Amino acid sequence: MARGKDSLVLVHDNASGGVSLWQETHNQSDADRDGVSLAGYIHAMFGLLLQARARRVLMIGCGGGTLATMLHRRGIETVVVDVDARSIEIARSYFSMPREIETHVGDGLRFLVKEPRRFDGIVLDAFDGKGIPPHLLTGAFFRAARSRMRARGAIFLMNLIAKDDDDRTADRIAARLRGVWRSVRILDSVGWIDRNAVIAAGAVRDLRRPPLLVRPARSAAKLGRDLKTMAFRTVRPDA
Repeated sequence: MARGKDSLVLVHDNASGGVSLWQETHNQSDADRDGVSLAGYIHAMFGLLLQARARRVLMIGCGGGTLATMLHRRGIETVVVDVDARSIEIARSYFSMPREIETHVGDGLRFLVKEPRRFDGIVLDAFDGKGIPPHLLTGAFFRAARSRMRARGAIFLMNLIAKDDDDRTADRIAARLRGVWRSVRILDSVGWIDRNAVIAAGAVRDLRRPPLLVRPARSAAKLGRDLKTMAFRTVRPDA
C-alpha cells in the first residue's frame, strides 16, 4: 500500500497481482495483473466504443488508465488528459498503461479548446474526491467536447455514480446534454445502490448493451453478471 498527498491510496494484492487506486473513499480504478479493468462500467464503455468503431478516443480523467490500456491493445489511438500528473504516472508504473499512449497533464476543458484534432469518442471519467468537477458539467464543456468530435458516428460517454433509483443526477445531466446532442441515452443498473451509470450522447441510437469482450485474469464471471444488470433506460423528467 502506498499513500500520497490528498489521500490518494494505492493497494497492491500480492496474491493475485491486482491493484486498486483510491481517492478519499472513491475507488478510482481496479485492475488485474495485466492492467485489465475489474470494473463493469469500464468494460461497458469499452464495448460501446467498439460498437461505434472508434479509431481515435480522448479520455478526460486517467484513474488507473485501464480503459486507455484496453483500447490501445485493440489498436485504437488513445489520448489521456488528467489534471493530476500523479494519476498518469501511477497508471504507467502500477497499472501497466503503455508509455506509447499519449498523455497530457492539464484541465480537460482547456485541452478541448486548444486541441485541433477530432475524435470518434470522448470519455469523461473525472473525479476530484468530491465528484465530477463542476466546470466539466457545464454547457460550455459539452459544446467544446462536441466541437472536437467527428461529424458522423462519434459518441460522448461519461461515468457517474447513482446512489439509488431515486437519484436523478444522471437524468439532470442527460437533460443538459440534450441541449448539445439530439440523441442521449443512459446505461444503468436499476435496483442497485451506489452504482456506476454511463450517459451516452451523439451517434448512440443503435448502441446495445455490451457483453464482456476482454476477460481479466480474475473476476470474469462477476463482470459478466454485472454487465447483464445494465440496460439502456429512458431519461426521466427531473422531479
